[in-house]
Amino acid sequence: MARKALIVIDMINPYDHEDAERLLPSAELAVPVIAGLLENARANGTPVIYANDNFGDWRSHHGEIVEAAMAGARPDLVKPLQPDGTSLFVVKARHSIFYETPLPFLLRQLDADHLILCGQVTEQCILYSALDAHIRHMRLTIPEDGVAHIHPDLAQAALRMMERNMGARVCAAGEVAC
Repeated sequence: MARKALIVIDMINPYDHEDAERLLPSAELAVPVIAGLLENARANGTPVIYANDNFGDWRSHHGEIVEAAMAGARPDLVKPLQPDGTSLFVVKARHSIFYETPLPFLLRQLDADHLILCGQVTEQCILYSALDAHIRHMRLTIPEDGVAHIHPDLAQAALRMMERNMGARVCAAGEVAC
């Protein structure tokens, strides 16, 4: 039986990159929403997968990525979203969660064909990941209050594209059944 998976994209972040200052106001709003999605998914047995940048450190594993983020500029945004003992973790190097990662294999193992994408950045990694999921014939849900952006206008355009061109369900997190 096919099932949903909650994918948390790039939220384990030290916020020390070039666009961090522009991203932070939106991330601050998205973190409590994503924390609620995580709580619901874990309570309902929905797989939680973190797909996270390794920030070019090819010797790091997920624990070190979490440690670096907690030592970064905004540990208050990382702490509520930390992976638990049941979480799965995929390291990515580019914008899409699918590009040269083991995620497609993992999703087949989980028999997951409906992805709930949350995290950052709406107009970059969320959009590119949604497109890659769409071409793999996966169903998509994007909680618009559970994604963070750098450029509000581009984020709105990206959400509209995901809804119109990829058939994604774009809605408030409160409407998402994890």
